[in-house]
Amino acid sequence: MYNDIFNDILEQVSEISGHLWNYGWAERNGGNISYNITGCASLFCERPALGTPRPIGFKVPELAGAYFLVTGTGKRMRYVSKSPLDNAAVIRICPDLEHYEIVAEKEIFPSSELPSHLAIHNFLQVDRPSYKAVLHTHPIELIAMTHNRAFLEKDVLTKILWSMIPETRAFCPKGLGVVRYVLPGSVALAEATLEQLKEYDVVLWEKHGVVAVGEDLVEAFDMLDTLSKSAKIYESACSMGFVPEGMSDAQMNELKEAFNL
Repeated sequence: MYNDIFNDILEQVSEISGHLWNYGWAERNGGNISYNITGCASLFCERPALGTPRPIGFKVPELAGAYFLVTGTGKRMRYVSKSPLDNAAVIRICPDLEHYEIVAEKEIFPSSELPSHLAIHNFLQVDRPSYKAVLHTHPIELIAMTHNRAFLEKDVLTKILWSMIPETRAFCPKGLGVVRYVLPGSVALAEATLEQLKEYDVVLWEKHGVVAVGEDLVEAFDMLDTLSKSAKIYESACSMGFVPEGMSDAQMNELKEAFNL
């Protein structure tokens, strides 16, 4: 029905949303996904808009003519995994760069977090133009670690999680940024996240969740999966009555040199 590129994107959304649900990271309608599908614009550019243009809340000057696949507001990841286009919106940015319109077969409204997602995509278009996917979800162990104030200082969690297992240092070379608690869905949260994305590909929101960006959705998910494994190792050691020592700085530097990180 579509082309190979768009079908591959739909398969990614189906696979990853299923993982989010099965991992317990997407309670009820928690979490959301957006994917820049401008490369597939020919599939949708002739379609009339469904409904009237809706405001973004600010201009997105780098997204002129852009199209996005965005999980729908109130939609459950367990249903997104079964039928992405019944639970996600396809939107295009209007010429005024302040509104969007829905162009898929069904008038499904995108996630209420759409402004944050578009702000991130607008940033990525300049800073990392090959990055097309934005993923927000609620990894249990990572969120739990944000309830320790000592872990919220810059790069404290990065060093702990890097040190738990070599793969984390290798596959999440930028570590993760931390945003102190801000009202979910707020402009302040979007602005704080953009500030952290200047340095990191993964941003942890205190007592809330995580945002990851990547060239595709699999890459974004894999970083979260790896970081979550490290958090589980840390938690498991603590539950056995000791704080894990982790790899030494020398061992992590050896990894950095070996993997050219």
